[in-house]
Amino acid sequence: MDFFDLLNTAVTPYHTVDCLKSHFKANSFLDFAGGAPLEPGRAYIVSRGASLIAFRVPRAWSEKSRFRIALAHTDFPALKISPNPDEVRAGVCTLHTEVYGSPLYTSWLDRDLGYAGMLAYVDAADESKLLKTKLFRGEKLFRIPQLAVHLNRNVNQDGLKVNPQIDFNALWSGASKNGKSLFVNALEKELPEGARLVDFDVQLFDAQPANQGGINDEWIYSGRLDNLSSCHAIAEAIASADAAENDCLVACFFNNEEVGSTTREGAAGNFLKSVLDEIAMSVAQNGMNTSLRGNAEAISLSKVGEPVGPRLSSSIALSIDMAHAEHPNHTEKHEPNHAPLLGDGIVLKTNAQKRYASDLLSSAELRLLCERAGIPLQVFITRNDMPCGSTVGPAVSASLGIPTVDIGEPMLSMHSIREMMAASDHADMIKLLKTFYS
Repeated sequence: MDFFDLLNTAVTPYHTVDCLKSHFKANSFLDFAGGAPLEPGRAYIVSRGASLIAFRVPRAWSEKSRFRIALAHTDFPALKISPNPDEVRAGVCTLHTEVYGSPLYTSWLDRDLGYAGMLAYVDAADESKLLKTKLFRGEKLFRIPQLAVHLNRNVNQDGLKVNPQIDFNALWSGASKNGKSLFVNALEKELPEGARLVDFDVQLFDAQPANQGGINDEWIYSGRLDNLSSCHAIAEAIASADAAENDCLVACFFNNEEVGSTTREGAAGNFLKSVLDEIAMSVAQNGMNTSLRGNAEAISLSKVGEPVGPRLSSSIALSIDMAHAEHPNHTEKHEPNHAPLLGDGIVLKTNAQKRYASDLLSSAELRLLCERAGIPLQVFITRNDMPCGSTVGPAVSASLGIPTVDIGEPMLSMHSIREMMAASDHADMIKLLKTFYS
């Protein structure tokens, strides 16, 4: 899967999962149905909304089997179109938006904005009114213009202050003589003939394509690097991996990380737990190792650390999200001995308050893995006088008891509509994950 194709196509979490599904299907991954026998060495995918889990079955299950899991998230900060968005002001039709996650507000102004998402509809001729969905991406561009400097004289001295309730209304159409146009009417044109729109989940996105930058093309500029970079690296690694002898290789792509993960599609939900349970039950009922067959109760993952089957306590998870590179113009914002640099390798993220899941043993495992892969490793901690962010690692590690380490690629402009990273760091992440799955 081409990295730039993913960056330019995965403009919503729904599109991210759609791209991942296409990639995995092209690499012979099968749809997983709970309870069905798992074929030795085969690969499967299962999705829930805008989340997806892919896994490779080992050649044989044994009492030494464990899970090797990589975690990422499919979502990114955005402006979502509200349920009743329409208003006319100054002869312009505007859309009220709702902030999703924690975007860098000012970066959304004066940008070419696309719109995309998922539509729920019914066919008018269908008497059963069976609900259907359609993934779509609009062809037009919208915009949120900021106030001219002539009307905000002190903006360069005082800084631009964005009120998201007032300043994030997107301009999408000139008002007609007959009154305001409704955005739902534009969405209905995306549906099959005769269909009726029931609801929608639509967001704005940066429409500028991803690009290489720097005098030697050493950097990548794009929207959504956080966290499509991690999704791409994991997908590339597990798709190219061979089945392990005894371990089950797992890749998890969760939605809603940017809003806390406590949803049915999020890392704090039961999606991963339910899939691992289904795998364990399939092994117990149809297992390739006859000593495990029929032992469904003992192998169930609801009993962590049981002596048979793929055990969580001896498994390992890599939680992969982006990391803060040291900013050349603001070096004071980093802890001096823990300031990752662009192009100097992937980053181990650790935090004494446990905002990251990394602990002594999982961090040590990562160091050994980097040695095996032959790639450099940097370490990040926040300054003691600054709060620390978090990611999917702590939620998964706490709920399942899997030793987990949080890592990432260093980047600048995190949560801006347009972000920046080093191409060599992404190559290192792919190399690390291929080693992890090998």
